[in-house]
Amino acid sequence: MARPSKKFVCQSCGAVSTRWAGKCDSCGAWNSLAEEAGETGGIGGRPNLKIVKTAPAGLVSLQGSSAEIPRIRSGIGEFDLVCGGGLVPGSALLIGGDPGIGKSTLLLQAAAAIAKKGGRVVYFSGEEAVAQVRLRAARLGLAGAPVELGAETDMAAILAALSEGETPQFVIIDSIQTLWDGALDSAPGTVSQVRATAQGLIRFAKSRGTAVALIGHVTKDGQIAGPRVVEHMVDTVMYFEGERGHQYRILRTVKNRFGPADEIGVFEMGDGGLAEVKNPSQLFLSTRSESQPGSAVYAGMEGTRPVLMEIQALVAPSPLGTPRRAVVGWDGARLAMVLAVLEARCGVRMSGHDVYLNVAGGLRINEPAADLAVAAALVSSLTGAELPKDEVWFGEISLSGAVRPVGHAAARLREARKLGFERATLAAQPDGKALPVPERMRLDTCHSLADLTARIAANAPRVNDRDPEPLS
Repeated sequence: MARPSKKFVCQSCGAVSTRWAGKCDSCGAWNSLAEEAGETGGIGGRPNLKIVKTAPAGLVSLQGSSAEIPRIRSGIGEFDLVCGGGLVPGSALLIGGDPGIGKSTLLLQAAAAIAKKGGRVVYFSGEEAVAQVRLRAARLGLAGAPVELGAETDMAAILAALSEGETPQFVIIDSIQTLWDGALDSAPGTVSQVRATAQGLIRFAKSRGTAVALIGHVTKDGQIAGPRVVEHMVDTVMYFEGERGHQYRILRTVKNRFGPADEIGVFEMGDGGLAEVKNPSQLFLSTRSESQPGSAVYAGMEGTRPVLMEIQALVAPSPLGTPRRAVVGWDGARLAMVLAVLEARCGVRMSGHDVYLNVAGGLRINEPAADLAVAAALVSSLTGAELPKDEVWFGEISLSGAVRPVGHAAARLREARKLGFERATLAAQPDGKALPVPERMRLDTCHSLADLTARIAANAPRVNDRDPEPLS
């Protein structure tokens, strides 16, 4: 007689275990194993297998050309940019972010814009009633948009509604953790339910050519909750970043099968919803004060877009036995490496100082090209030397103290010149290659961090001739 088997599935990573344990052996999470029903077993607990004959899959040659699929443009420039030029029909998009950050607002605005162009758009909410969604639309001035609303969490009912009438052009599910499949015994939000419902929606999107957007909850660490396998199933994964008390929001792509990854879109939250910021560099530098020690402008790349950011550093003598190291917007391990190189290769004593580093504007830097700007800001704060206000910095620092060149240097220089910067400090190009220098812009090449440190220290203020050297 068939008997159901049981299994324990980790709600953090999706690992399966035959018995319960307090700690998951795969990801190390505590109290994350939940019991779920397994396959129905036959004699001896073996699963009943049914062999079905079917036609072989069709194969084609790698050679040949395929017509490019036209993208669905919402008209929101920053959203279309992050998507790689617009939504791709038949694709699945997963967007995560902290509660209240603006995920539902952004997708509702995109849905209204697409619906006004004549496409059928369906919005299913599993967390709010239809009246609540209507109130938000009225507050955003979108009450007249022909968007079809539904408050449903049953996966079968949602697919049945989507299959009726005209094929939808865009479908929004808010959120994927609230859906449930009646074929499974587990509760909504569990690994098996999230996986099954996501697979059903993706199958519908691929077969009908509908773009599907899934909103996902995030954990306290900022990662999308549920099994990571969902991120592998979808075509695009985005994170909505920003502080709830801060007016600016950043939409970042971490995976995109149809465009560049690590692209960002910048929005400003206001009473009328999210407004796109078309010049992020000017935004991040708008609050920059007059030139002062510890401030350096970094020319970075976010996907295909060059962005200028202000890096602020404060180095102060520490009364503690173990000085503090506080970092906002950058990797703390990377800061520790730069401090070690400054002390070991350049003779800059940082062991007795507290170090505070901040990336102004709420943006997070992920590329090592910011090493040179960080080092310049640290040395400037320590010595009291002001860096030129019209200068940008970018370059990677090696453990030997050498400064290495980074990619997209020409795009970084063009963005800096467009915003009025006239000087740039960067690494020398390999093999003596010449960079296309924008008009009226001067380049200062830097071969080692020691040379840069000496150059900044030479401009340090001195109260009188008896003052010691700041780096000695």
